[in-house]
Amino acid sequence: MDDYDLLVVGSANADLVIDVERRPAAGETVLGGDLAVHPGGKGANQAVAAARLGARTALLARVGEDGHGRLLLDSLRAAGVDTAGVLAGGAPTGVALITVDPSGDNSIVVSPGANGRLTPGDVRDSAALVGASRVVSAQLEIPLETVVEVVRNLAPDSRFVLNPSPPRPLPAEVLAACDPLIVNEHEARVILGADRTGGEPEDWARLLLAEGPRSVVVTLGGEGALVCDGSGAVRVPSVKVAAVDTTGAGDAFTAALAWKLGAGADLPAAAAYAARVGAAAVTRRGAQESYPTAAEVEAL
Repeated sequence: MDDYDLLVVGSANADLVIDVERRPAAGETVLGGDLAVHPGGKGANQAVAAARLGARTALLARVGEDGHGRLLLDSLRAAGVDTAGVLAGGAPTGVALITVDPSGDNSIVVSPGANGRLTPGDVRDSAALVGASRVVSAQLEIPLETVVEVVRNLAPDSRFVLNPSPPRPLPAEVLAACDPLIVNEHEARVILGADRTGGEPEDWARLLLAEGPRSVVVTLGGEGALVCDGSGAVRVPSVKVAAVDTTGAGDAFTAALAWKLGAGADLPAAAAYAARVGAAAVTRRGAQESYPTAAEVEAL
């Protein structure tokens, strides 16, 4: 089971990005900059990020038979991702509508398109791919039942990493497989319930761990991350950089963390490396175009 360091099962979207001075309120129209189209989607982003770092990476996803699908396939292959598991057809390629304000913060609306047609049957048909991967990473821009099927097809000695974004309540079967479950503050609130996310991130992490995951990572933006497992909770600092665009930074973090864990790093060390990768990503525009090589991370 050593064909791939990382298999990503997830979404592939075209990111339609507009710079705005501020995001509009309800019923309001604001003018923005020129439209830019980038390859994106949490699944494709993670696959490209890991491949650029040097991981042997494959992607299981679905795109449309259209220009956006070709854009994504070209970007994946250019990064060195194995695209044998990228299926085509069923619906147009997914699209993410993204506004970015001057601070680099973004707001995103996703039309799933073909991502919503990635089925449990597709996972079963790709069982050999799942079984040949040291670490399998997933997100929730694909149907939850497809993620459940991924968990059921994991090889006995593989590791499952989940970023539940966009967040929703998770079945016990999925939670029990997570090692780690990676959440930001918003995702933690949805999974735990807003009435249980008072206090400090350490409190959220312990509550999440009690829900069944083997380990938990809470990302804290510019403040780094917090990792928690049976041995306790540890804060991991970030690298201070001038943020230009935060689009896809969380995907870069998740990909780097998953790869390092598969390579044998412990959770705090993997999270520290991932924080550096995420920091490097926010210094450039776009998602996949912003991802650093291993040499660039070392330089940072």
